[in-house]
Amino acid sequence: NQSLLQVTTILSSMLVGTVMRKIKSRTWKKQRYFKLQDDCMTIWYKSKKAGNAHSTFSVNDVEAIREGHQSEVLLSIADEFPADRCFTLVFRSRRSNLDLVAESAEEAQSWIKGMRKLIESLENMGEREKLDQWIGDWFKKADKNNDGRMNFKEVQDLLRMMNVDMNEHHALRLFMMADKSQTGSLEDDEFVLFYKMLTEREDILRVFQEYSTDGQKLSQSDLEDFLREEQLERGDVHQHAQQLIEGYEPSDTAKLLKAMTFDGFLMYLGSSEGSIFNPQRRGIFQDMTRPLCHYFISSSHNTYLMEDQLRGQSSVEGYIRALNRGCRCVEVDCWDGANGEPIVYHGHTLTSKILFKDVVNAVLNYAFKVSEYPVILSIENHCCVEQQRVMAQHLNHILGDKLLKSTLEGKVSSRLPSPEDLKGKILVKAKKIGGLEENCNGILGDSFTGLVSDEDEAAEIDEENLHRDSVRRRMKVSLSSVLLFWKWKYGHPDLCPILRFVFLQKSKQRLSKELSDCVVYCKSVHFISFRHSQSHFKFYEVTSFTESKARKHLREAGAEFVCHNSRQLTRIYPTGFRTDSSNFNPQEMWNAGCQIVALNFQTAGEGMDLNDGLFSQNGQCGYVLKPSFMRDNEKRFDPDMPQKRDDYQPVISGQQLPKVNIKKDSIVDPLVRVEIHGVPMDQAKQETRYIENNGFNPVWYDTLHFTIHAPELAIVRFVVEDYDKTSKNDFVGQYTLPLSCMQQGYRHIHLLSRDGTSISPSSLFVHVRIKDLE
Repeated sequence: NQSLLQVTTILSSMLVGTVMRKIKSRTWKKQRYFKLQDDCMTIWYKSKKAGNAHSTFSVNDVEAIREGHQSEVLLSIADEFPADRCFTLVFRSRRSNLDLVAESAEEAQSWIKGMRKLIESLENMGEREKLDQWIGDWFKKADKNNDGRMNFKEVQDLLRMMNVDMNEHHALRLFMMADKSQTGSLEDDEFVLFYKMLTEREDILRVFQEYSTDGQKLSQSDLEDFLREEQLERGDVHQHAQQLIEGYEPSDTAKLLKAMTFDGFLMYLGSSEGSIFNPQRRGIFQDMTRPLCHYFISSSHNTYLMEDQLRGQSSVEGYIRALNRGCRCVEVDCWDGANGEPIVYHGHTLTSKILFKDVVNAVLNYAFKVSEYPVILSIENHCCVEQQRVMAQHLNHILGDKLLKSTLEGKVSSRLPSPEDLKGKILVKAKKIGGLEENCNGILGDSFTGLVSDEDEAAEIDEENLHRDSVRRRMKVSLSSVLLFWKWKYGHPDLCPILRFVFLQKSKQRLSKELSDCVVYCKSVHFISFRHSQSHFKFYEVTSFTESKARKHLREAGAEFVCHNSRQLTRIYPTGFRTDSSNFNPQEMWNAGCQIVALNFQTAGEGMDLNDGLFSQNGQCGYVLKPSFMRDNEKRFDPDMPQKRDDYQPVISGQQLPKVNIKKDSIVDPLVRVEIHGVPMDQAKQETRYIENNGFNPVWYDTLHFTIHAPELAIVRFVVEDYDKTSKNDFVGQYTLPLSCMQQGYRHIHLLSRDGTSISPSSLFVHVRIKDLE
């Protein structure tokens, strides 16, 4: 009772509102009036000077609340405002955080506790409550004069807002049918009735009536038939039918009769159990005891960047966001900084700079919030030996025993440890003096520095740039001139010793032993060839390729590439030409078994949709076990010829796309595109026709068929677009998941925004069948 009273008091004070400072930088600190709206779902705020102008955001958009100086902005004003008055609202997707300073510590606590309570309430909301909330939101939007009623003009405005292009006569007929009190306006219950008539699900009603013995309800036996025949459920269907009635049936009378009404059936199909994503694959279900190289690993490129690669902002927030999305490999570009402190930024560009030690602190605080499996720090080291020692000190001092400093049990095995073995550990991927064997046997002694080959992204990208045709021709001419001159003068075509020495020095880097010792199972090495790798490989060595180099290897030696990746780790990263931080398609790299496929997490689009789709399974822990034919180096899987493997079993997948619900501000002409991403033979796209002027409840009944030769690698992406005959279609929503995680039967697909956040209650309703081909 005491805590309930406290929550009530806090929410009451939020409803009244309070003045807080909104902070953007050390110099931008402005007062704003914040208050919780009556719906307890919306925060409203405005400047005292801005007249009627104001801003709002939904509590649903807030992912977390951080107390104290837990953002770079608030850290920068720490000397001015104490930590107990400061807090940060972290938004979902890629929206900027909101840094706030309250007038007192008590007021800050009031908002922190209140916001957390509101977020908790939303997360615990059932499907029916969410729907009621959504209906209530529409009512408020349409009730322009705030009298708690809706006249017919307000109803027409509402239909436009809801994407419904309905003729006036039909709209008036529905309005009069819902107006039971005959007052010429709709009140709460009447509006709910109007909404139900408006959203009549004929497609689902047809299925319901097909299985209902009396046309009114599904008996438990009817429901069991539906689960077996349509949803293809096996096991104890009797018990599952009982659980569904208990969980989703709103009518107590129907529950007593062990039956499900149409409303209950709707609730079930709209729930997570009626979703296309198999709930049994949501948690960790894969074997986590295999070597690290047997897993795809969620990986980020230039993690510190929030925007583009030329002038974008660098921020520790990039690391926090990536780690909170389940990313398990982050990149740290290290350069010499002022006062002996290494910095992180995109070298030789105008991107802003952050301290290496701040990055390490962020990794410590967020590495294991959403996944307990190991995090890999992929370090690009451009620092002098002195600052490398500082880097090593920070890694050791800040990370403590979370940093993996030695082999497990002090022994060198013949393979990489597993994610299970390395739970709660942070690994460093970087260059290393010598190998694990020498380190463990103490052969290297106490030498303070060593020479290592300077293999890093900058060098790779420079090399890529040099290989463009025009430059290549110029290089050939200049090198030929040197050779001819040398041959003419000394009678030998070899390069002079001085030239050799210059080239040698350029390709070597001094490495401090302290930083080298932080590298255990992820030693960065230069790739020579697959043949060389096979005969000389060390399981702890990691090779890195740009996307274009990886494509070349995939084209020329696909099966060897897969075999290489069954033994050791490979990292792929975007080409240097992607200065806008765009992404390549990661699927082609996964087809080769590449584990660390690094993407720009800050950039929304197809690449990140596929990454989110692949890693949405297995507890979203950032590790997904590769198919067995990619883990066994004897199998010789070639992504270009999947039909040649022993256990080849293609499938045919069909999606019938009868319906979509879209919440958007204008009338749309929706179409659905289904994309299959997988091995080259499986890449395919098919579209439905578009439906004119109906974004609210279009119905297609189109059937799309796909033949899939490597179903274990296939990812399915559903995209809804607004058709435009004169220009590019507008994006409306998408949903991406592995084919192996798809449930068959009648399923809802809950659409996501371009940023990967929910746009509830927008959904597709599909019928899925997957069959083995004989």
